[in-house]
Amino acid sequence: MKLQDKYEVKKAARHPLEITVPGSKSITNRALLIAALCDGKSELYNVLFSDDSRCFLHALEELGFPVETDEAKARVCITGFGGKIPAVENKNGGQPEVYVGSAGTAARFLTAFLGLSEGGFRIHSSEQMKKRPMQELLEALEGLGAEISFEEQPYHFPFRIRNHGMKKHEVTIDVDRSSQFLSALLISSVLFTEDLLIHVKGSHGMAYVEMTIAMMAEFGVQVTRKDKNTFLISKDAAYKAGNYRIEPDISAAAYFYAMCPVLGVPTKVMHVHADCLQGDIQFLRVLEQMGCCLKEEAGGILLTPPENGRLHGGTFDLSSFSDQALTLAAVSIFADSDVTITGIGHIRYQECDRIQAILTNLSGMGIDCEQQEEDSIRIHPEKPHGCEIETFEDHRVAMAFSIPGLVTDHIIIKNPSCCRKTFENYFEILEEQVINEPG
Repeated sequence: MKLQDKYEVKKAARHPLEITVPGSKSITNRALLIAALCDGKSELYNVLFSDDSRCFLHALEELGFPVETDEAKARVCITGFGGKIPAVENKNGGQPEVYVGSAGTAARFLTAFLGLSEGGFRIHSSEQMKKRPMQELLEALEGLGAEISFEEQPYHFPFRIRNHGMKKHEVTIDVDRSSQFLSALLISSVLFTEDLLIHVKGSHGMAYVEMTIAMMAEFGVQVTRKDKNTFLISKDAAYKAGNYRIEPDISAAAYFYAMCPVLGVPTKVMHVHADCLQGDIQFLRVLEQMGCCLKEEAGGILLTPPENGRLHGGTFDLSSFSDQALTLAAVSIFADSDVTITGIGHIRYQECDRIQAILTNLSGMGIDCEQQEEDSIRIHPEKPHGCEIETFEDHRVAMAFSIPGLVTDHIIIKNPSCCRKTFENYFEILEEQVINEPG
């Protein structure tokens, strides 16, 4: 399906949904770096292929890692060298260059990897990524021994980074603007030759950190928790190469589960289960609190709409799964009372200012909404009308605000192709399996 500059969402047929979504972006990009840090060949299955993951794979290839990809089978093989980087110089004899695009995970994870590795590297990014937070991670790396020279704005891309050896084996990292800073240090902690102690300030996004720790354990590295905010990784820690299957992307699944109460139809996303690693699974509990019913089945979780068709309002803290703030905002306009979304101040610093994106687009649909405090918004539900959705080059804005268009005339998504970042065939699946009844 060829997307134009604008995509008008069509009203959906009312039929039960059974959807399959790609592999998790968060798990894919963690697995790619962990595989590169292993000693030997790892085979990854159900890999998400998107702008972000392709950018990550290309960066690993530029660093000299043998990478084999089979997009048709969603499979990647990566050969690691026990933490060593094969390309210490590029083809012209200078520093290797790595491009991280707009991928937050690639930007943070690769920066930590290269900043803790011997040698010098240049890292650059898209214009969008230049605006996103990096300072906390870069300052932590400087404290550990990295030398960084910035080409434009201090503590933003592009920059050159090198390390002649670790100065310290203890660091404090502030995660209030991104938990990826902590995950980045944890994943590359195997590069230390002494025990590494990480102290954490803030509590944002710790569900993603738990995911990181669980994945590290599956590849043979244990993270010890000295207390709630202190992590210890042994100097002997080393990843073991092997085969690894990536879970379905719960962030992607959430858009389809959100359609359940809006369309009033049962919805199942295949292979999604309550014990998955991803924090966004908590979004289903929010929908349950709003009146939906959950049932764990062999094929995946089945969500059914409220019995009386009424979606309830309430106050919901999304601090540990904030990617779903946009989704919840889009669904909240159909609730029977006000919805307050809290714990989301940090989403101002993601692909766009997502709080502003929510306020702009809900107002465009005629929905009264306001920011209450720095980290919360309140939505006053009422019947929406058509409008053009400003996506701000943000894939999650485009996907979330397509949902009202399934029951509202003239909802038009501007720049729908921004979904290539994580879910390039989202609108194709929307048309084939939601708008049009399969078969």
